[in-house]
Amino acid sequence: MDNEILSRRSFATAAFASVAAAQESSDQTLANRARRKKPQNANEAPQNTSIPKKDPPPPEVLPFGESLGFVSHSVQPRVQPFPMKQVRLLPSECKTAQDANLGYLKRLDADRLLHNFRVNAGLPSSAQPLGGWEAPDCELRGHFVGHFLSACALMYSSTGDESLKEKGNTMVAALADCQAKLGGGYLSAFPLSFFDRLNARTKVWAPFYTVHKIMAGMYDLHQHCDDAQALTVLRGMADWADHWTAAQSEPHMQDILETEYGGMNEVLYNLAALTGEERYAIAGDRFTKKKFFNPLALRRDELRGLHVNTHIPQVIGAARRYEISEDRRFEEVADFFWYDVTSARAYVTGGTSNNEHWLVEPHRLAAELKLGTDTTECCCAYNMLKLTNQLYGWTADPRYFDYYERTLWNHRLGALDEKGHSQYYLSIVPSAWRTFGKENDSFWCCTGTAVEEFSKLNSAIYFHDAEALYVNLFIASEVSWKEKGVTIKQETSFPDEAKTALVIAADQAVRLAINLRIPVWTGAGAAVTINGSALDVEPSPGSYFTIARTWKAGDRIELKMPMSLRVEQMPDEPQMQAVLYGPLVLAGKLDADGVGEELVVGPMGPAVRKHPEPVPDLKAAAQNPEAWMKPVSTDGLVFRSAGQARDLTFEPLYRVRNGRYSIYWSVT
Repeated sequence: MDNEILSRRSFATAAFASVAAAQESSDQTLANRARRKKPQNANEAPQNTSIPKKDPPPPEVLPFGESLGFVSHSVQPRVQPFPMKQVRLLPSECKTAQDANLGYLKRLDADRLLHNFRVNAGLPSSAQPLGGWEAPDCELRGHFVGHFLSACALMYSSTGDESLKEKGNTMVAALADCQAKLGGGYLSAFPLSFFDRLNARTKVWAPFYTVHKIMAGMYDLHQHCDDAQALTVLRGMADWADHWTAAQSEPHMQDILETEYGGMNEVLYNLAALTGEERYAIAGDRFTKKKFFNPLALRRDELRGLHVNTHIPQVIGAARRYEISEDRRFEEVADFFWYDVTSARAYVTGGTSNNEHWLVEPHRLAAELKLGTDTTECCCAYNMLKLTNQLYGWTADPRYFDYYERTLWNHRLGALDEKGHSQYYLSIVPSAWRTFGKENDSFWCCTGTAVEEFSKLNSAIYFHDAEALYVNLFIASEVSWKEKGVTIKQETSFPDEAKTALVIAADQAVRLAINLRIPVWTGAGAAVTINGSALDVEPSPGSYFTIARTWKAGDRIELKMPMSLRVEQMPDEPQMQAVLYGPLVLAGKLDADGVGEELVVGPMGPAVRKHPEPVPDLKAAAQNPEAWMKPVSTDGLVFRSAGQARDLTFEPLYRVRNGRYSIYWSVT
């Protein structure tokens, strides 16, 4: 081309043209050969020279079709948790978090919480309105009141605090007055016109989501505080929801389900199981979002683009539907969803989501992390723990609690400050910091799940079947198994020390199997002793160590679980790595002076892009971080890097409350 240098585009065009010309020449040659073929004898059977056509595959049969069909049939769990009234936390970091949450629940004023309900019902209220998501002009107003009722009930079960039971009962009575004024069924802090907008498919902020929170609060107060009036209010709300949804056509109802509706399916299934009235389960089935459930039941990940915390509660509802009907379609939904999210869409902390969504394909976490700084919404972690607890009961597989333990320690325990204020996002992008809500001016969805979470930290430590105890979490606590006449006290300072002890108290000798969860992270040298004598069987990580014998008062079991340093790589970018010690994600502390209060108190997440700070790369000589990280002698959970361009102090992420940190590093 007259010595002209080809551009990439002109080179590609020329190359494509030459390929096309070659293809055309080849096609012409084949055509000429076909014309030179021997003519077919007219007396011979015609030869079929075309490629046989294949019949298209039959249309896919979707698990969730036009009609679901409900038949009541309860599934018996393999194991079940102890009632929270039989488990008490002892002094520990979990107890400290519980106490902070208890103080916050007590400080919140009931009349201020009730204000919007009374105004909506036309009842007098002189209370000062709350701010944030409970402000009188917020379309989600009233949602936190539902969370608060649940928290009062759960905290009463966990601690026996009578003042919270009384506070919850008083609020139920006031809400019953509002419900009666509104006609005896519908109850909310906003007018029915919100549901007219929902029905017309015009913009409205999740009215069924808010109604679900109130219904769940009523259910919890009835279950934990024996509040009969709460059940009456709940029935009225369920009857209204049944009537409203029954009036919708199936296609229109599926369209309505595009608007977030929380766990409406779960609370209606719970009510059906409680009352024995199948009509509530049939109403719950109307909240089956089929375009979401069908791929999951077929074990396909089609989560990209979905709002995360809209959908996790729906799966919790699916799990509950399986439990009351043994319908395997719903079991598949819950089972695959949990597996997929925990194995392909969860960060090292156990948290999931970025900007509240699943933004990319599975196993592309490094790519997703680069798309935003508002990672791992706290509501998502709360609901994933709730689902994990539920699914564990079906099989008693200890691997569920490997995930539960990781998420509890790395995501949840650090999400509450000393005043009981919670986080919205736990940002895990480099140079992030924690942010917390305000006392009376936040009331985010994550504020609501936090007051529930930290009211039930005792709910998943111990499980049982008819003959055996299962110890799943290492938290200082005491469980009373009344039916067996035995109390077991767990003495531990875990994770400061990688061990725990169980002490038996019983009026008389009792035959009992005790199953100790041996975490998957347990290193070499794990050991179990009984009354000081070592057992000659080494515990196997990722399983239960079972001791079946007759126990007497004073017997003591000690379990030693050595921790070690290790790294976990991003699946799509192996050089991006996090460092763990046992189950604990270690955070590198990037500044000594912390971050100004205006950037910490009030924002949903850290404005990292507005206030950036460079993060050093790490140089690792080997995959084993012990080669470049050394423990600080004064604290077994604090480490210091060595041989780096900038050496840093590392400590468990949940303990980093002030200042910038990083947990993911570019490692060379």
